[in-house]
Amino acid sequence: MPTRALPTGTAPLTATHRFPRHRRSVGRARAALRHQLAIWHIGDAELTDSAVLLLSELTTNAVNAPTTPGREIGVRFELTGATLRLEVSDASDEQPGLRHVAADDESGRGLVLVEALADAWGVEPRDTVGKVVWALLLLPEGSTP
Repeated sequence: MPTRALPTGTAPLTATHRFPRHRRSVGRARAALRHQLAIWHIGDAELTDSAVLLLSELTTNAVNAPTTPGREIGVRFELTGATLRLEVSDASDEQPGLRHVAADDESGRGLVLVEALADAWGVEPRDTVGKVVWALLLLPEGSTP
């Protein structure tokens, strides 16, 4: 997939959101990403669909992460050159990992999808408590603003 970068010296474009640790926040995060990609004039449907699915899986994991009640999750989008970075932070120190699931399991495939769709992904400690799980997507040529 050929890519095209923003001009040299262009600052990254970012958007940050906070959501309650509730399952409805997954849909709100997806809507926020679709809205932000439209603002950034990222019109590639395949990229948008992949980004939304990645964010959905990361946000679902954050919502389900074991932590004290009342904690929020953070969602951050960053467009740098031809790279879209999606970050989801939570207050849990539990590290996510790929799981082997049976065909009839109803959950546990999120990071398998992240592994398949993202150009890269990883986990970093937060400055305070918890972690940030991130995924990178390379934008197709011609889709950067």
